Amino acid sequence: MKLFFRLLPWLILLVAAYFFISKKFSINTTVESKHQLLVEKIEAIGKLELVRYQISDVLEHKNKTDFLPEASVLLIVKAEAVGCIDLTKITKEDINIDADTAVVNLPQPEICYVKIDHKNSRVYDTKMAFFREAGLVDEAYKAAERQITAEVKKSSILPQTKTNATAVLKPIIEGLGYKNVRFTFE
Repeated sequence: MKLFFRLLPWLILLVAAYFFISKKFSINTTVESKHQLLVEKIEAIGKLELVRYQISDVLEHKNKTDFLPEASVLLIVKAEAVGCIDLTKITKEDINIDADTAVVNLPQPEICYVKIDHKNSRVYDTKMAFFREAGLVDEAYKAAERQITAEVKKSSILPQTKTNATAVLKPIIEGLGYKNVRFTFE
């Protein structure tokens, strides 16, 4: 017991010194990033976005290898697809005006883009991925984007884009004084 009381002040002094030194000489970590931003191209865009589909996909992606166990990842993918019309394709010949009637030939609607919303998508589970996890998740996202794009092409996004084009553009042209407005799609 005497030994304990003799070592106790030294132990307290040692702990106090440790805390003093760690506070005084603490290691501060700072993060520094340097960027050299360069605008490579400026492009005029005349695409009128008329419909946006928000899509969810649950994807199980497996990677089978001869020598390693089957790795899989389960993703919950959020994406959006946008249908638009490129107004830069309209020429003077596409607009016919006769008294109070306007006939406008619009270009065919197109899918502007399909993109994955990585902020709201989640990796739900991985199995046996180990050191292959990053590559497996990347493959899964690419597969999801291909599948979503294929499904969007089969969907009603293009007819919906036509309907929305008429609904959006008709009041504008009627506001110019034309009572009869008709749209055709080239």
